[in-house]
Amino acid sequence: MEKVEKKRRDTSCDRLSDSKVKTAKPSEEAKAKGTMTTLLDGDGLELRITAAGSKLWAFKYSKPVDKKRTNMSFGTYPEIFLSQARERRREARALLAQGIDPKLHREEQIAIAKAEQESSQNTFEHMAAKWLDLKRHSVTEEYAKDSWRSLEMYVLPFIGSVPIDEIRAPKVIELLRPLEADGKLETVRRLCQRVNEILDYSVNHGLLVANPCSAIRKVFKKPTKKHMPTLKPDELPLLMADIANGRLEHATRCQIEWSLHTLVRPGESAGTRWDEIDMEARVWNIPEDRMKMDRPHRVPLTPQALSLLERMKPISGHRPFVFPGRRDPLEHINDQSANAALKRLGYGGRLVAHGLRSLGSTTLNEQGFNPDAIEAALAHADENEIRRAYNRSDYFEQRIKMMGWWSDHIEKASQGNLSLASGQRALKVVGN
Repeated sequence: MEKVEKKRRDTSCDRLSDSKVKTAKPSEEAKAKGTMTTLLDGDGLELRITAAGSKLWAFKYSKPVDKKRTNMSFGTYPEIFLSQARERRREARALLAQGIDPKLHREEQIAIAKAEQESSQNTFEHMAAKWLDLKRHSVTEEYAKDSWRSLEMYVLPFIGSVPIDEIRAPKVIELLRPLEADGKLETVRRLCQRVNEILDYSVNHGLLVANPCSAIRKVFKKPTKKHMPTLKPDELPLLMADIANGRLEHATRCQIEWSLHTLVRPGESAGTRWDEIDMEARVWNIPEDRMKMDRPHRVPLTPQALSLLERMKPISGHRPFVFPGRRDPLEHINDQSANAALKRLGYGGRLVAHGLRSLGSTTLNEQGFNPDAIEAALAHADENEIRRAYNRSDYFEQRIKMMGWWSDHIEKASQGNLSLASGQRALKVVGN
Protein backbone atom coordinates (compact mmCIF):
# COMPACT_ATOMS: atom_id res chain seq x y z
CA MET A 1 0.00 0.00 0.00
CA GLU A 2 1.30 3.45 -0.89
CA LYS A 3 2.53 5.64 1.95
CA VAL A 4 0.84 8.99 2.40
CA GLU A 5 2.92 12.14 2.12
CA LYS A 6 0.98 15.22 3.16
CA LYS A 7 1.61 18.45 1.30
CA ARG A 8 0.88 21.34 3.62
CA ARG A 9 -1.00 24.21 2.03
CA ASP A 10 -0.53 27.90 2.80
CA THR A 11 -2.62 28.75 5.87
CA SER A 12 -4.14 31.66 3.99
CA CYS A 13 -5.80 29.13 1.66
CA ASP A 14 -8.42 27.50 3.89
CA ARG A 15 -10.19 25.54 1.20
CA LEU A 16 -9.58 23.69 -2.02
CA SER A 17 -11.07 25.09 -5.20
CA ASP A 18 -12.37 23.40 -8.30
CA SER A 19 -9.42 24.67 -10.31
CA LYS A 20 -6.89 23.48 -7.70
CA VAL A 21 -8.48 20.03 -7.60
CA LYS A 22 -8.52 19.85 -11.40
CA THR A 23 -4.87 20.86 -11.82
CA ALA A 24 -3.48 19.09 -8.74
CA LYS A 25 -0.59 16.72 -9.46
CA PRO A 26 1.58 14.44 -7.35
CA SER A 27 4.81 15.97 -6.10
CA GLU A 28 8.07 14.93 -7.70
CA GLU A 29 9.17 13.40 -4.41
CA ALA A 30 5.91 11.41 -4.13
CA LYS A 31 6.32 10.15 -7.71
CA ALA A 32 9.88 9.09 -6.99
CA LYS A 33 8.94 7.28 -3.77
CA GLY A 34 5.64 5.88 -5.11
CA THR A 35 3.69 7.55 -2.32
CA MET A 36 0.58 9.72 -2.34
CA THR A 37 0.30 13.48 -2.14
CA THR A 38 -2.52 14.68 0.13
CA LEU A 39 -4.29 18.05 -0.13
CA LEU A 40 -6.44 19.07 2.83
CA ASP A 41 -9.80 20.81 2.60
CA GLY A 42 -10.45 20.98 6.31
CA ASP A 43 -12.80 19.18 8.73
CA GLY A 44 -11.30 15.81 7.76
CA LEU A 45 -11.79 16.00 3.98
CA GLU A 46 -8.69 15.12 1.94
CA LEU A 47 -7.85 14.76 -1.74
CA ARG A 48 -5.24 12.04 -2.18
CA ILE A 49 -3.25 11.93 -5.41
CA THR A 50 -1.43 8.74 -6.33
CA ALA A 51 1.98 8.67 -7.95
CA ALA A 52 0.22 7.82 -11.22
CA GLY A 53 -2.04 10.87 -10.93
CA SER A 54 -5.34 9.32 -9.82
CA LYS A 55 -7.33 11.44 -7.34
CA LEU A 56 -9.25 9.96 -4.40
CA TRP A 57 -11.48 11.62 -1.82
CA ALA A 58 -11.07 10.52 1.80
CA PHE A 59 -12.62 11.58 5.09
CA LYS A 60 -10.61 11.24 8.31
CA TYR A 61 -12.41 11.10 11.65
CA SER A 62 -12.36 9.60 15.14
CA LYS A 63 -14.70 6.68 15.83
CA PRO A 64 -17.47 7.60 18.29
CA VAL A 65 -16.97 4.46 20.39
CA ASP A 66 -13.21 4.26 21.02
CA LYS A 67 -12.00 7.56 19.49
CA LYS A 68 -9.53 5.74 17.28
CA ARG A 69 -8.60 7.55 14.09
CA THR A 70 -9.85 6.02 10.84
CA ASN A 71 -10.94 7.12 7.38
CA MET A 72 -13.55 6.34 4.76
CA SER A 73 -13.58 6.80 1.00
CA PHE A 74 -15.89 9.31 -0.70
CA GLY A 75 -15.06 8.12 -4.23
CA THR A 76 -12.76 9.36 -6.99
CA TYR A 77 -12.35 12.62 -8.84
CA PRO A 78 -13.72 13.65 -11.37
CA GLU A 79 -16.61 11.18 -10.75
CA ILE A 80 -17.14 13.00 -7.45
CA PHE A 81 -16.71 16.79 -7.67
CA LEU A 82 -15.45 18.95 -4.82
CA SER A 83 -18.96 20.14 -3.97
CA GLN A 84 -20.21 16.54 -3.77
CA ALA A 85 -17.29 15.50 -1.57
CA ARG A 86 -18.04 18.42 0.79
CA GLU A 87 -21.72 17.38 0.96
CA ARG A 88 -20.66 13.87 1.93
CA ARG A 89 -18.36 15.34 4.59
CA ARG A 90 -21.29 17.37 5.94
CA GLU A 91 -23.48 14.24 6.13
CA ALA A 92 -20.70 12.24 7.82
CA ARG A 93 -20.08 14.96 10.43
CA ALA A 94 -23.84 15.17 11.10
CA LEU A 95 -23.83 11.44 11.89
CA LEU A 96 -20.77 11.83 14.11
CA ALA A 97 -22.57 14.55 16.04
CA GLN A 98 -25.22 11.92 16.85
CA GLY A 99 -22.62 9.37 17.92
CA ILE A 100 -23.00 7.32 14.71
CA ASP A 101 -19.98 5.93 12.87
CA PRO A 102 -20.51 7.12 9.24
CA LYS A 103 -18.57 4.22 7.74
CA LEU A 104 -20.60 1.59 9.60
CA HIS A 105 -23.76 3.51 8.80
CA ARG A 106 -22.96 3.39 5.08
CA GLU A 107 -22.25 -0.34 5.22
CA GLU A 108 -25.59 -0.90 6.95
CA GLN A 109 -27.42 1.17 4.34
CA ILE A 110 -25.78 -0.79 1.53
CA ALA A 111 -26.80 -4.07 3.21
CA ILE A 112 -30.38 -2.83 3.62
CA ALA A 113 -30.54 -1.70 -0.01
CA LYS A 114 -29.19 -5.06 -1.15
CA ALA A 115 -31.74 -6.91 0.96
CA GLU A 116 -34.54 -4.74 -0.42
CA GLN A 117 -33.35 -5.37 -3.97
CA GLU A 118 -33.22 -9.13 -3.37
CA SER A 119 -36.66 -8.96 -1.79
CA SER A 120 -38.09 -7.16 -4.81
CA GLN A 121 -36.51 -9.77 -7.10
CA ASN A 122 -37.67 -12.73 -5.00
CA THR A 123 -41.31 -12.27 -5.88
CA PHE A 124 -43.87 -15.02 -5.49
CA GLU A 125 -43.77 -15.66 -9.25
CA HIS A 126 -39.96 -15.84 -9.26
CA MET A 127 -39.95 -18.36 -6.41
CA ALA A 128 -42.82 -20.30 -8.00
CA ALA A 129 -40.76 -20.69 -11.18
CA LYS A 130 -37.75 -21.94 -9.19
CA TRP A 131 -40.00 -24.37 -7.29
CA LEU A 132 -41.41 -25.71 -10.55
CA ASP A 133 -37.91 -26.27 -11.98
CA LEU A 134 -37.22 -28.55 -9.03
CA LYS A 135 -40.67 -30.15 -9.19
CA ARG A 136 -40.18 -31.20 -12.82
CA HIS A 137 -37.68 -33.83 -11.69
CA SER A 138 -40.33 -35.77 -9.76
CA VAL A 139 -43.52 -35.33 -11.83
CA THR A 140 -44.63 -35.80 -15.42
CA GLU A 141 -44.28 -32.88 -17.82
CA GLU A 142 -48.08 -32.78 -18.16
CA TYR A 143 -48.47 -32.45 -14.39
CA ALA A 144 -45.86 -29.68 -14.32
CA LYS A 145 -47.68 -27.79 -17.08
CA ASP A 146 -51.01 -28.19 -15.29
CA SER A 147 -49.49 -26.89 -12.04
CA TRP A 148 -48.14 -23.76 -13.70
CA ARG A 149 -51.32 -23.22 -15.71
CA SER A 150 -53.44 -23.21 -12.54
CA LEU A 151 -51.09 -20.72 -10.89
CA GLU A 152 -51.20 -18.47 -13.97
CA MET A 153 -55.00 -18.51 -14.01
CA TYR A 154 -55.83 -18.09 -10.33
CA VAL A 155 -52.80 -16.93 -8.30
CA LEU A 156 -50.06 -15.08 -10.19
CA PRO A 157 -52.27 -12.23 -11.49
CA PHE A 158 -52.95 -11.28 -7.86
CA ILE A 159 -49.73 -11.96 -5.93
CA GLY A 160 -47.17 -12.84 -8.61
CA SER A 161 -45.32 -9.51 -8.25
CA VAL A 162 -45.48 -9.47 -4.43
CA PRO A 163 -42.14 -10.15 -2.64
CA ILE A 164 -42.22 -13.60 -1.12
CA ASP A 165 -41.68 -12.22 2.40
CA GLU A 166 -44.81 -10.06 2.08
CA ILE A 167 -47.19 -12.95 1.30
CA ARG A 168 -49.83 -13.29 3.99
CA ALA A 169 -52.54 -15.91 4.54
CA PRO A 170 -55.54 -13.49 4.42
CA LYS A 171 -54.56 -12.28 0.94
CA VAL A 172 -54.19 -15.82 -0.43
CA ILE A 173 -57.48 -16.87 1.17
CA GLU A 174 -59.18 -13.82 -0.33
CA LEU A 175 -58.08 -14.64 -3.88
CA LEU A 176 -59.25 -18.28 -3.54
CA ARG A 177 -62.70 -17.47 -2.10
CA PRO A 178 -64.32 -16.88 -5.53
CA LEU A 179 -63.24 -20.38 -6.62
CA GLU A 180 -64.81 -21.84 -3.50
CA ALA A 181 -68.04 -19.91 -4.15
CA ASP A 182 -68.04 -21.29 -7.70
CA GLY A 183 -67.85 -24.83 -6.34
CA LYS A 184 -64.32 -25.49 -7.60
CA LEU A 185 -63.27 -27.09 -4.33
CA GLU A 186 -60.77 -29.50 -5.85
CA THR A 187 -59.05 -26.58 -7.62
CA VAL A 188 -58.88 -24.73 -4.29
CA ARG A 189 -57.35 -27.79 -2.63
CA ARG A 190 -54.68 -28.14 -5.31
CA LEU A 191 -53.84 -24.42 -5.29
CA CYS A 192 -53.49 -24.44 -1.49
CA GLN A 193 -51.10 -27.36 -1.84
CA ARG A 194 -49.04 -25.64 -4.55
CA VAL A 195 -48.88 -22.29 -2.73
CA ASN A 196 -47.68 -24.11 0.39
CA GLU A 197 -45.02 -26.03 -1.53
CA ILE A 198 -43.71 -22.76 -2.99
CA LEU A 199 -43.59 -21.10 0.44
CA ASP A 200 -41.95 -24.16 2.02
CA TYR A 201 -39.37 -24.03 -0.77
CA SER A 202 -38.73 -20.38 0.15
CA VAL A 203 -38.37 -21.26 3.84
CA ASN A 204 -35.80 -23.94 3.00
CA HIS A 205 -33.82 -21.38 0.98
CA GLY A 206 -33.66 -18.90 3.85
CA LEU A 207 -36.05 -16.34 2.34
CA LEU A 208 -38.74 -16.91 4.98
CA VAL A 209 -38.56 -17.80 8.65
CA ALA A 210 -41.83 -19.75 8.45
CA ASN A 211 -44.61 -20.54 5.98
CA PRO A 212 -47.43 -18.03 6.67
CA CYS A 213 -50.00 -20.07 4.71
CA SER A 214 -49.42 -23.51 6.22
CA ALA A 215 -52.99 -23.78 7.56
CA ILE A 216 -55.04 -22.04 4.84
CA ARG A 217 -56.71 -25.27 3.67
CA LYS A 218 -58.58 -25.43 6.97
CA VAL A 219 -60.73 -22.39 6.14
CA PHE A 220 -62.14 -23.85 2.91
CA LYS A 221 -64.82 -26.47 2.34
CA LYS A 222 -63.43 -29.93 1.65
CA PRO A 223 -64.10 -31.31 -1.84
CA THR A 224 -66.31 -34.39 -1.90
CA LYS A 225 -64.46 -37.42 -3.16
CA LYS A 226 -65.63 -38.35 -6.64
CA HIS A 227 -65.29 -41.94 -7.72
CA MET A 228 -64.07 -42.64 -11.22
CA PRO A 229 -66.83 -43.94 -13.55
CA THR A 230 -66.61 -47.70 -13.70
CA LEU A 231 -68.66 -50.82 -14.53
CA LYS A 232 -70.25 -53.52 -12.41
CA PRO A 233 -68.39 -56.83 -12.32
CA ASP A 234 -71.08 -58.57 -14.43
CA GLU A 235 -70.50 -56.02 -17.23
CA LEU A 236 -66.94 -57.26 -17.88
CA PRO A 237 -67.95 -59.70 -20.70
CA LEU A 238 -69.72 -56.88 -22.57
CA LEU A 239 -66.68 -54.63 -22.15
CA MET A 240 -64.35 -57.30 -23.54
CA ALA A 241 -66.70 -57.83 -26.49
CA ASP A 242 -66.75 -54.12 -27.25
CA ILE A 243 -62.96 -53.92 -27.01
CA ALA A 244 -62.60 -56.90 -29.35
CA ASN A 245 -65.07 -55.60 -31.93
CA GLY A 246 -64.21 -51.90 -31.74
CA ARG A 247 -62.05 -50.07 -34.25
CA LEU A 248 -58.99 -49.64 -32.05
CA GLU A 249 -55.34 -49.32 -32.93
CA HIS A 250 -53.30 -52.33 -31.90
CA ALA A 251 -51.15 -50.46 -29.34
CA THR A 252 -54.20 -48.78 -27.80
CA ARG A 253 -56.09 -52.04 -27.41
CA CYS A 254 -53.05 -53.79 -25.97
CA GLN A 255 -52.57 -50.96 -23.47
CA ILE A 256 -56.21 -51.13 -22.32
CA GLU A 257 -55.95 -54.90 -21.75
CA TRP A 258 -52.54 -54.44 -20.09
CA SER A 259 -54.12 -51.90 -17.69
CA LEU A 260 -56.92 -54.34 -16.95
CA HIS A 261 -54.59 -57.29 -16.25
CA THR A 262 -52.11 -55.30 -14.13
CA LEU A 263 -54.51 -52.86 -12.40
CA VAL A 264 -52.01 -50.00 -12.54
CA ARG A 265 -52.91 -46.34 -13.07
CA PRO A 266 -53.37 -45.11 -16.67
CA GLY A 267 -50.21 -43.00 -16.65
CA GLU A 268 -48.14 -45.87 -15.26
CA SER A 269 -49.58 -48.18 -17.90
CA ALA A 270 -49.02 -45.80 -20.82
CA GLY A 271 -45.40 -45.24 -19.78
CA THR A 272 -44.47 -48.92 -19.45
CA ARG A 273 -40.82 -49.38 -20.41
CA TRP A 274 -39.17 -52.56 -21.68
CA ASP A 275 -36.30 -52.10 -19.23
CA GLU A 276 -38.81 -52.30 -16.35
CA ILE A 277 -39.92 -55.79 -17.42
CA ASP A 278 -38.19 -58.87 -15.98
CA MET A 279 -39.42 -61.63 -18.29
CA GLU A 280 -37.51 -64.36 -16.47
CA ALA A 281 -38.87 -63.46 -13.03
CA ARG A 282 -42.27 -62.52 -14.55
CA VAL A 283 -42.29 -59.19 -12.74
CA TRP A 284 -42.84 -55.62 -13.82
CA ASN A 285 -40.71 -53.29 -11.64
CA ILE A 286 -42.01 -49.70 -11.75
CA PRO A 287 -39.53 -47.19 -10.29
CA GLU A 288 -40.65 -44.72 -7.62
CA ASP A 289 -40.36 -41.68 -9.90
CA ARG A 290 -43.20 -43.07 -12.02
CA MET A 291 -45.50 -43.89 -9.13
CA LYS A 292 -48.08 -41.55 -7.60
CA MET A 293 -47.02 -42.43 -4.06
CA ASP A 294 -43.30 -41.93 -4.83
CA ARG A 295 -42.34 -45.48 -3.95
CA PRO A 296 -41.40 -48.39 -6.25
CA HIS A 297 -44.07 -50.90 -7.18
CA ARG A 298 -43.75 -54.43 -8.53
CA VAL A 299 -46.45 -56.21 -10.45
CA PRO A 300 -46.58 -60.02 -10.87
CA LEU A 301 -47.05 -60.80 -14.55
CA THR A 302 -49.57 -63.47 -15.39
CA PRO A 303 -49.33 -65.62 -18.57
CA GLN A 304 -51.97 -63.36 -20.13
CA ALA A 305 -49.98 -60.20 -19.31
CA LEU A 306 -46.83 -61.80 -20.76
CA SER A 307 -48.82 -62.68 -23.89
CA LEU A 308 -49.63 -59.00 -24.38
CA LEU A 309 -45.92 -58.17 -24.17
CA GLU A 310 -45.15 -60.85 -26.78
CA ARG A 311 -47.68 -59.21 -29.10
CA MET A 312 -46.02 -55.82 -28.65
CA LYS A 313 -42.41 -57.02 -28.90
CA PRO A 314 -42.23 -57.08 -32.75
CA ILE A 315 -43.63 -53.54 -32.80
CA SER A 316 -41.73 -51.83 -29.99
CA GLY A 317 -39.20 -54.32 -28.57
CA HIS A 318 -36.34 -52.31 -30.09
CA ARG A 319 -37.60 -49.05 -28.58
CA PRO A 320 -37.82 -47.70 -24.99
CA PHE A 321 -41.59 -47.94 -24.44
CA VAL A 322 -43.82 -50.97 -24.75
CA PHE A 323 -46.72 -48.89 -26.09
CA PRO A 324 -45.22 -46.38 -28.54
CA GLY A 325 -46.73 -43.03 -29.38
CA ARG A 326 -48.64 -42.61 -32.62
CA ARG A 327 -46.69 -39.58 -33.82
CA ASP A 328 -43.35 -40.29 -32.16
CA PRO A 329 -42.62 -44.02 -31.69
CA LEU A 330 -39.69 -43.17 -29.41
CA GLU A 331 -42.16 -41.72 -26.89
CA HIS A 332 -44.95 -43.61 -25.14
CA ILE A 333 -48.63 -43.61 -26.03
CA ASN A 334 -50.61 -40.64 -24.77
CA ASP A 335 -51.95 -41.03 -21.22
CA GLN A 336 -55.44 -40.18 -22.50
CA SER A 337 -55.47 -42.61 -25.45
CA ALA A 338 -57.27 -45.29 -23.43
CA ASN A 339 -59.93 -42.83 -22.25
CA ALA A 340 -60.48 -41.58 -25.80
CA ALA A 341 -60.80 -45.17 -27.04
CA LEU A 342 -63.33 -46.11 -24.35
CA LYS A 343 -65.34 -43.02 -25.21
CA ARG A 344 -65.40 -44.03 -28.90
CA LEU A 345 -66.65 -47.44 -27.84
CA GLY A 346 -69.65 -45.77 -26.21
CA TYR A 347 -68.47 -45.74 -22.60
CA GLY A 348 -68.36 -41.97 -22.19
CA GLY A 349 -69.56 -41.08 -18.69
CA ARG A 350 -69.73 -44.78 -17.76
CA LEU A 351 -66.11 -45.86 -17.71
CA VAL A 352 -62.67 -44.26 -17.79
CA ALA A 353 -59.31 -46.00 -17.88
CA HIS A 354 -58.84 -45.39 -14.15
CA GLY A 355 -62.17 -47.13 -13.56
CA LEU A 356 -60.65 -50.43 -14.73
CA ARG A 357 -58.86 -50.49 -11.38
CA SER A 358 -62.17 -50.10 -9.53
CA LEU A 359 -63.70 -52.87 -11.61
CA GLY A 360 -60.83 -55.17 -10.64
CA SER A 361 -60.92 -54.11 -6.98
CA THR A 362 -64.67 -54.69 -6.66
CA THR A 363 -64.47 -58.12 -8.31
CA LEU A 364 -61.52 -59.29 -6.19
CA ASN A 365 -63.15 -58.09 -2.98
CA GLU A 366 -66.37 -59.91 -3.88
CA GLN A 367 -64.31 -63.07 -4.39
CA GLY A 368 -62.95 -62.82 -0.85
CA PHE A 369 -59.33 -62.04 -1.57
CA ASN A 370 -57.29 -60.38 1.18
CA PRO A 371 -58.20 -56.65 1.15
CA ASP A 372 -54.62 -55.74 2.06
CA ALA A 373 -53.32 -57.68 -0.93
CA ILE A 374 -55.84 -55.91 -3.17
CA GLU A 375 -54.75 -52.50 -1.85
CA ALA A 376 -51.13 -53.49 -2.39
CA ALA A 377 -51.94 -54.50 -5.98
CA LEU A 378 -53.48 -51.06 -6.51
CA ALA A 379 -50.38 -49.42 -4.94
CA HIS A 380 -52.56 -47.59 -2.41
CA ALA A 381 -51.08 -46.18 0.79
CA ASP A 382 -52.75 -47.17 4.05
CA GLU A 383 -54.64 -44.13 5.40
CA ASN A 384 -53.78 -45.20 8.94
CA GLU A 385 -50.28 -43.73 9.46
CA ILE A 386 -49.40 -46.01 12.38
CA ARG A 387 -50.56 -49.13 10.55
CA ARG A 388 -48.74 -47.98 7.42
CA ALA A 389 -45.52 -47.57 9.40
CA TYR A 390 -45.62 -51.15 10.64
CA ASN A 391 -47.12 -52.85 7.59
CA ARG A 392 -44.28 -52.88 5.08
CA SER A 393 -45.37 -56.03 3.23
CA ASP A 394 -46.50 -55.80 -0.40
CA TYR A 395 -48.21 -59.24 -0.16
CA PHE A 396 -46.41 -60.25 -3.33
CA GLU A 397 -46.87 -64.02 -2.97
CA GLN A 398 -50.59 -63.57 -2.34
CA ARG A 399 -50.82 -61.19 -5.27
CA ILE A 400 -49.26 -63.75 -7.65
CA LYS A 401 -52.19 -66.10 -7.01
CA MET A 402 -54.75 -63.30 -6.88
CA MET A 403 -53.64 -61.69 -10.16
CA GLY A 404 -53.51 -65.15 -11.76
CA TRP A 405 -57.17 -65.62 -10.85
CA TRP A 406 -57.99 -62.12 -12.13
CA SER A 407 -56.36 -62.71 -15.54
CA ASP A 408 -58.12 -66.05 -15.87
CA HIS A 409 -61.38 -64.31 -15.01
CA ILE A 410 -60.80 -61.69 -17.72
CA GLU A 411 -60.01 -64.40 -20.26
CA LYS A 412 -63.20 -66.31 -19.40
CA ALA A 413 -65.19 -63.08 -19.77
CA SER A 414 -63.63 -62.72 -23.25
CA GLN A 415 -64.67 -66.12 -24.57
CA GLY A 416 -66.29 -65.79 -27.98
CA ASN A 417 -64.57 -62.43 -28.47
CA LEU A 418 -60.98 -63.48 -27.76
CA SER A 419 -58.81 -61.21 -25.68
CA LEU A 420 -55.41 -60.31 -27.09
CA ALA A 421 -53.98 -61.68 -23.87
CA SER A 422 -55.35 -65.20 -24.41
CA GLY A 423 -52.77 -66.08 -27.05
CA GLN A 424 -55.11 -68.75 -28.49
CA ARG A 425 -55.92 -67.28 -31.88
CA ALA A 426 -54.78 -64.32 -33.92
CA LEU A 427 -57.17 -61.41 -33.80
CA LYS A 428 -57.76 -58.96 -36.61
CA VAL A 429 -57.22 -55.42 -35.33
CA VAL A 430 -58.49 -52.62 -37.50
CA GLY A 431 -56.37 -49.47 -37.55
CA ASN A 432 -57.89 -46.02 -37.58
